[in-house]
Amino acid sequence: MSEHEQPRQYDVVVVGGGAAGLSAALILGRSRRRTLVVDAGAPRNAPAAHMQGYLSRDGMSPAEFLEVGRREIAAYGVEWTAGRVSGAVPDGEDGFEVTVDGARTVRARRLIVTTGLVDELPEIDGVAERWGREVLHCPYCHGWEVRDQPFGVIAHPVMGAHQALMVSHWSDDVTLFQHTAAPLSETDRARVAAAGITVVAGEVAGLVVEEDRLTGVRMADGRVFERSVVFVGGRVAPRDELLTALGAATRDTPLGPFVAVDETGRTSVPGVWAAGNAIGAQEQVINAASGGYRAGAAINAELIMNDLDRKVASMT
Repeated sequence: MSEHEQPRQYDVVVVGGGAAGLSAALILGRSRRRTLVVDAGAPRNAPAAHMQGYLSRDGMSPAEFLEVGRREIAAYGVEWTAGRVSGAVPDGEDGFEVTVDGARTVRARRLIVTTGLVDELPEIDGVAERWGREVLHCPYCHGWEVRDQPFGVIAHPVMGAHQALMVSHWSDDVTLFQHTAAPLSETDRARVAAAGITVVAGEVAGLVVEEDRLTGVRMADGRVFERSVVFVGGRVAPRDELLTALGAATRDTPLGPFVAVDETGRTSVPGVWAAGNAIGAQEQVINAASGGYRAGAAINAELIMNDLDRKVASMT
């Protein structure tokens, strides 16, 4: 950009082009708002072949879902660009200067941050390689597809047996590997026994894969347990650097701090909203889309009222 060229002006810049970001962009486009979506191209569910539980889109691949979403927002004049927002600062008026890829600068009256999170998987041989195939984390996302198979569950470092107890609804053959988690509470021990879950002490060394198929879990002491599906629940890290740099307040959760928002996705920073997994680890695709919709509608309403108030002020 030359020194005389002004940054391009948008009503809203949406940071992140997943379900939440595209949904926000759709309602903003339909609200006749000049909107830019900046997408870094790293959706959380990219390793999965299909997404489930989204009414009318059950079984659709994540890639196809995003492709359809981009076509829909384009029909309303919304712009989409591949890139990463490297910074955003208040411009001293009623908006933000937004830097894309460290070079290009645009101006936005409002921001919606939908940058998701990163799953920090256990450092166990084979887990990352099979992630999204036979290594899973969410029974609502994958439980039906793997129902009644022999499940293994690697105990969560914080939530312990919770995941094993949940997935026992989808299979009667569940083995909980304690790995490095703390001993089970008295309540969890009773629930595990009631569910018929087998508990294995000791650290997991790796997964056994034969002919490109998971067949078991290998312990550090050499024992192997035949399993065809393994559920893991690693730590999560929200991609909230932009939000925290702007000073957004956070809230504590069992899985760590997440940016705090109100019922519309509004953060503590004036003019900034957030939605999707950037504000919580439990946001499924359909929840993220709903949150993006609410944020887009709330922003449009605020801009309408702000513009009307300026007109009123100019008339007096």
